[in-house]
Amino acid sequence: MGHTRYFRRNWQMYALLLLPIMFFIIFKYGPMYGVQIAFKDFNFFKGIGGSEWIGFDGFREVFANPDFYLTLRNTLMLNFLDLIVSFPAPLIIAIMLFELKVVWFKKLSQTILYIPHFISWVIIGGIVYQLFGTQSGMINNLLVSLGFDAVPFLSDKNYWLITYLLTGVWQSAGWGTILYLAALTGINKELFEAAEVDGAGRLKRILHITIPGIKPTIVTLLIINLGNMISIGFERPFVIGNLAVREYSDVLSTFVYRTGLESGQYTLATVVGLFQAVVGLIFLLVANYISKKLTDESII
Repeated sequence: MGHTRYFRRNWQMYALLLLPIMFFIIFKYGPMYGVQIAFKDFNFFKGIGGSEWIGFDGFREVFANPDFYLTLRNTLMLNFLDLIVSFPAPLIIAIMLFELKVVWFKKLSQTILYIPHFISWVIIGGIVYQLFGTQSGMINNLLVSLGFDAVPFLSDKNYWLITYLLTGVWQSAGWGTILYLAALTGINKELFEAAEVDGAGRLKRILHITIPGIKPTIVTLLIINLGNMISIGFERPFVIGNLAVREYSDVLSTFVYRTGLESGQYTLATVVGLFQAVVGLIFLLVANYISKKLTDESII
């Protein structure tokens, strides 16, 4: 009876959950029916149900393809470097903004940092080519006018890698900053006041109060990032990449695009997608287990 009364009193809250639950059922769980394509010789006209079962032949074909291992290496490399470069950036920026006392400058800085997150990667790609293009890029035109040689930001794989990583920081740091600032506002202000009275400087307050206060948020985001090590967005490497730097820019998502949409080999594309999902789940569970053992923080 107690549960019935509680439900009647709070039925609006349960009703609000219907929309997100329906979203996950339709767009997350529903498409799982298509996973069986990985085990079938998929024929577009016969459909999923009418296509012939081939077992693990698709997996053997993918794992025998040298391009798969190149794209797997690039995916892991780019995600690992992104983790090193992009993960600390929003944390550092959030702490710096949190320490600012001039309110108008703080709000202006937050707005400037947030804007790139809402810009399409297609637009960002255009900006990158306008700025860093070897022949017509604004930066190279300036360097040449000053008597320096043009820098192949987008045509040399090493320069491209640096450009790729810094562009990612610029685009994503603002969103991460929002999450950390939200966590920072939950820290008890009396702790900072007491530490200041005890003579603790700003650096000590950051190390002993600020960072420990948002440790659960840091650990949660780190675990999620580690779980996504095998997955990578399609737009960023596809828009910024080109044939000259394909040795680094070709990743699993672009491999799936070429194999599935351009070549019509839907079975192989589904195999790669399933591989990413399974390995990503393993990464997530392992990262969560290690975090729970070492820091007592986890998401499961």
